[in-house]
Amino acid sequence: MLVVEGLVKRFGGFTAVNNVSFRVEPGEILGLIGPNGSGKSTIFNLLSGTLLPTAGSIKFDGREIAGLPPHRIINAGVGRTFQIPRPFRRLSLFENVALAGYFGQNRHSVAKANEAAERALGLVGLPADRAAKVDGLGAAGLKKLELAKALATGPKLLLADESLGGLDEKEMDQAADMLRRIRDELGITIIWVEHIMGVLMRVVDRVMVLDHGEKISEGLPAAVAADPRVIEVYLGSDAQAAQAVAAGRG
Repeated sequence: MLVVEGLVKRFGGFTAVNNVSFRVEPGEILGLIGPNGSGKSTIFNLLSGTLLPTAGSIKFDGREIAGLPPHRIINAGVGRTFQIPRPFRRLSLFENVALAGYFGQNRHSVAKANEAAERALGLVGLPADRAAKVDGLGAAGLKKLELAKALATGPKLLLADESLGGLDEKEMDQAADMLRRIRDELGITIIWVEHIMGVLMRVVDRVMVLDHGEKISEGLPAAVAADPRVIEVYLGSDAQAAQAVAAGRG
């Protein structure tokens, strides 16, 4: 579904992403991990059109999308969430999600956008009540709203950016299960950027690890968790937890 080859992004003399290549198969959940500053968010911004690549190719469903503006990439079927939710607080929950559906699906039909909003809100467990407000939502609720907005755009590929940030342990498990259900029930392929390595390892099919803008490891969760370079990058702590999960002990 997605083929990335030789992706490079430079900001002046600083190289944020350096010759990264990877593939994502239809129906797969790929985990993308790495320490702060490793290039994860930059890759998401390149895939979604927020940034233009310095070099490299991004092919989605066989079509080159590198350099396309964000609205055309969304219309092609690539949706994304953002690490820090920024909803339109003057709009209701329903209106926030319907707005994403209206522009994201490029159909410009209020009826279809409303249908997409109802489905997305129901899937993430938020009320489809037209009067429900954004104010009062906690961290978990805002993450759900962010996910509902992305789903309303009708993605084939979902870029999930740190869906566990700010959540407690129970909420993390619920969010992780929700991503797996989105893949299983809707057939949506997912790339999931996350810092909480132990939770991510229980859900993803494969893992790719970045460090200083370069890919240092890629493969099945158990193999990646045991990779000495990955353990070194994570200073042992979270990697050890991930190893226990991958081995069936967590």
